[in-house]
Amino acid sequence: QVQLVESGGGLVQPGGSLRLSCAASGVIFRVPAMGWHRQVPGKQRELVAVFTSVGDTNYAASVKGRFTISRDNAKNTVHLQMNNLKPEDTAVYYCYVRDLGGDYWGQGTQVTVSS
Repeated sequence: QVQLVESGGGLVQPGGSLRLSCAASGVIFRVPAMGWHRQVPGKQRELVAVFTSVGDTNYAASVKGRFTISRDNAKNTVHLQMNNLKPEDTAVYYCYVRDLGGDYWGQGTQVTVSS
């Protein structure tokens, strides 16, 4: 049973930083595709930053240069360092992993950027 535990969301002022973390357990693939998506009410969930199954990284154009994804393969943990946050980054952020049984999602963590 794959489980994802997210942490690190919260309220931050514009220009501030936050670091999200996600720990996966029960994963079969040694280095699974893993990363972060986000969603705001009334809109589709969108990719923020992910590691592909071959180790490449993909970033949304809107976060390039501000967000950095990193991982610890030994611990099946992925982090998202978010710098220079903007009000439009406000969303629920979901951790994601693609394993043998399919796609798995965390519960989500709220990120609010507001003065």
